[in-house]
Amino acid sequence: MRRWDFVAAYLQGELQDGEVVYCHAPPGYATQGADGRSRVCRVEKPIYGMAQAGRRWQRSLFPWLLEWGFTQCASDPCVFTLTRTIDGEEQRLILGCYVDDLFTLYSHDGPGSLYDSFTSDLATRWNVEDEGPISDLLNVDISVGTDCVVLKQEKYISHLVETYLPDGVPLSFHKTQAPASDELPALVNDALRTKQERVIDDADRQAYQSLVGALLYCSTQTRPDVAYA
Repeated sequence: MRRWDFVAAYLQGELQDGEVVYCHAPPGYATQGADGRSRVCRVEKPIYGMAQAGRRWQRSLFPWLLEWGFTQCASDPCVFTLTRTIDGEEQRLILGCYVDDLFTLYSHDGPGSLYDSFTSDLATRWNVEDEGPISDLLNVDISVGTDCVVLKQEKYISHLVETYLPDGVPLSFHKTQAPASDELPALVNDALRTKQERVIDDADRQAYQSLVGALLYCSTQTRPDVAYA
């Protein structure tokens, strides 16, 4: 498994046929013509700051992958798979695209392999850098064993504890091993009954929403056991 980075990815995209985009002249350029009228610049390629720059980059990369023979995953359009038989041996390549990063998982490498052929064409078509083996992906730590791949979020969860529980985990949190406190129904009823009477600080609301979102992310990635905690 290796990670590839597209250098200045948005600048490698292409505008659609007939698409016309203008922008203000950058600092240092004349903003008025000889006739006194204001000047603007016509954009020839997507640039950072354009609302559609990310979409144009996707519309440039994805068709190229499909032309190369990859199949786009129906459940996740950012995942592509390809299987070919080379020298009588089935070889498989899986790609994951995330903005300007390309994550590659392959069954074979070395000269003449499917992975070698693909990365050679990749480097020819796009400005890319091989960043080496994948060790983390979106706050998920990745390690490769002899017969398995281990995913964990120890660093991410430790960061959450330091952020939201700077004084450590209260002892009251350990009083039960049940997925939820026995007092949860009463707490919910109390919250529903008094929500109209209380004024919740925006900062507290945002902190709570952020924490819930972070825990949901853990539960859908590496810790499904906390989904109902």
